[in-house]
Amino acid sequence: MNIAIYGYGNLGRGVESAAGQNPDARLYGVFTRRDPKTVKTATGAPVFSAADIKSHKSDIDVLVICGGSATDLPQMTPALAKDFCVVDSFDTHADIPRHFAAVDEAAKAGGNLALISAGWDPGLFSLNRLYANAILPDGRDYTFWGKGVSQGHSDAIRRIPGVLDARQYTVPVPEALAAVRSGAMPELSTRQKHRRECFVVAAPGADKAEIERAIKTMPNYFSDYDTTVTFISAEEMKRDHSALPHGGFVIRTGKTGAGGEHTHTVEYSLKLDSNPEFTASALIAFARAVLKMRERGRTGCITVFDIAPGDMSPLSPEEQRAHML
Repeated sequence: MNIAIYGYGNLGRGVESAAGQNPDARLYGVFTRRDPKTVKTATGAPVFSAADIKSHKSDIDVLVICGGSATDLPQMTPALAKDFCVVDSFDTHADIPRHFAAVDEAAKAGGNLALISAGWDPGLFSLNRLYANAILPDGRDYTFWGKGVSQGHSDAIRRIPGVLDARQYTVPVPEALAAVRSGAMPELSTRQKHRRECFVVAAPGADKAEIERAIKTMPNYFSDYDTTVTFISAEEMKRDHSALPHGGFVIRTGKTGAGGEHTHTVEYSLKLDSNPEFTASALIAFARAVLKMRERGRTGCITVFDIAPGDMSPLSPEEQRAHML
C-alpha cells in the first residue's frame, strides 16, 4: 500500500518510522504546508507542497493526516476525504459526532473511505471499552490517561497567542485509580480522576496571566480539570520535557449472577515511551484496514468500531487462525 503523510510534526515523523517497519507499506512522500525545500525527512522520503496534493491522487492509496485536533483536522479531513482515502487521529471526544458527519459527507461525495479518531484513545481504548461493555452490561467504565504528554492538548496550548512552546501532562489521581481497582465502582467526576500539568514557554512581553486564564478556561481541554500552569524557559523545556511518554488504563467493573454477587474487573493498559510513535504505528495498521475495506467497496466515514480485527493484520486469514486465534 502506498502511504502518504500530510503534516510533518511529531506524529508525521512517527508515521514515517512506522511505515518502514511494515513490509507491505511504502511511503510515497510527505506533504507539508511549509516550503518543501525547508523540510528534511528522516528517511529521505520526498517532500511535496500540500497545495499540490491533488496532482498525486492516483499514486496514493491511503493518506494519513497528521494535524492537530483543535483547529487542523476539522478542516483538513473533510477537505482531503473528497479526493483520498484518509485516516486521522481526531481526539476531541465531545466533537467526534460532528466531525464524523462532516467527513462522511465529503468521503461519500468523493467515493472514498475515511477513518477518523484512530490511534490509542480514541482508537484502541475505544475498542476495549466497547468489548467490556458488551460482556459486562451491569457495570461501570473508567478511563485513566497518563502520566504522559498529550499531543493534542499541548498543541491546543501552543495555539494561544503569546505561547512559543508548551507541554501538557495528564496525571491520574492515585486515590481514584486505587478506588476503581478495588471493585467499589465509585462515582467519580472528571476533576476527581485526573489533573493537568502545563509547562509553557511564553514569548517576551506576553501577558502570562492572560495565557494562564486562556488555558484554564479552555472547554473540552482544561476547564473541567484541576490545572496548573508553570512558565519555564526554552532551555528548561528542551532539557526537561523533550520526551513524549504517555499511556493509561481502561477499566470496567461489572456484576454477574442472579443477585450480582460476583464482581469482575477488565483492565487494559498501555505504557508508551513515545506517544507519537505508538499512535503512528496504530495508524499504519488502521490504514491497512481502510485499504482492504475500500477495495471491497466501502465508502463514507468509519470509526474503529467498523473495522474487523483481521483487516488490520498483514497476515492472511489462514495465518491468523493458525498463530493468533
